[in-house]
Formats: sequence, structure tokens, C-alpha cells
Amino acid sequence: MNIVLLGAPGAGKGTQAVKIEEKFFLTHISTGDMFRANIKDGTEIGKLAKTYIDAGKLVPDGVTCEIVKESLKKVKGGYLLDGFPRNLFQAEELDKFANIDLCLNLEVDTSLLLDRICGRRMCHCGATYHVSTLGGKTTCERCGKPLYQREDDNPQTVKARLATYEDQTAPLKNYYLAENKLATVDCGAKSPDEVFKMVCAVLEKFNK
Repeated sequence: MNIVLLGAPGAGKGTQAVKIEEKFFLTHISTGDMFRANIKDGTEIGKLAKTYIDAGKLVPDGVTCEIVKESLKKVKGGYLLDGFPRNLFQAEELDKFANIDLCLNLEVDTSLLLDRICGRRMCHCGATYHVSTLGGKTTCERCGKPLYQREDDNPQTVKARLATYEDQTAPLKNYYLAENKLATVDCGAKSPDEVFKMVCAVLEKFNK
């Protein structure tokens, strides 16, 4: 089962991806993590990606497509694409080198997203939290390491990212709907566990 995970910034893709990966034994491929790793290491592609990410813009299609294509060559079994494709061009390119079975769309009202993203705290182990549920804690419950806030999780950059998503990525819903591969989960203000139950219902039905 090869899945594209779709949803606006802050919709909970990262949280759900970890759960989906564990339950359905899929390889989680996050383009965001790939870029952040390159930025941290100071590679040339990382420096280039950082200029776009800091401005709330997308990394050029050609660079992103090549990274994903090379990553998929190393995968055995099913996988979950998180953060790719981000526009129609990337979706069309993906169809040239991959066979996607399902696009899982996490739908969240945009009015909830700004607070959710700016209050988000991350851990290098992959866990994600929100300040409203941490009770002042600054370390990860899973591994005990310090939590951090992504540099691009600030109001100005988030608003730019949401506008970019609506303009370039949201049209993918119609793209996969036309291919009869779209499944939407209405997340609303539900907890991650509640959303995951809905996700499991969709995937278990699809995977029969």
C-alpha cells in the first residue's frame, strides 16, 4: 500500500504518519525531514532549501522530485509520502516513477491551524506536542530529550505557508478524486487519537 498523506500545515500529518507507519508497517518518507537534515548539515541543497522555507515558499519542484525519486529506490514494501507531492506538477511527476494507491487527506478548518502550528513543539525522535497539553514540560515524554520549536513555526511564516497551500497544494484533492484515489478524514478539533481511529477505519477498509 503506497499512500500520499495530504493536509494543510498543522493538520497533524506528522503525528498521524508516525502512527500509520507503526500500525501498517509502511516506510514514512517526509520531504520536510529530508530538507531539515540538509539544512542542519549545511549542505548546498540545504542552504538553497532554507531560503525558500524561511520565506514560507516551496522548495523548487526539480530538487524535491529528485530527492523523493532517489528515496523511493531504497524502499522495500509500502510507503507513506508526507509532504509530497505539493502541487499538480509534482503529482504528475510522481505518477511517472511511483504507483500511488491512495491519497489520505486530513481536513482541518484553517481557523484552527495558526494556533496549532505556533504552539507546536517537536522532538528529534519524531514526537510532536502542543504547549497547551505539555503543562510547562520542556522534554519529550517518549525519549526525554529537550523539545524545540521549528524556526518557521511563527505567525508570519505560517500565514504565508497556509496561503501557499491553498493556492498550490489543495487542488491535489481534485486530482486524486478524479483518479478515484481520494479519502478525506474530517479532523476538526478532534484529538490525535480520535483522528487516528478514523484514519484506521479508512485504511483498513481500503486494504481489504
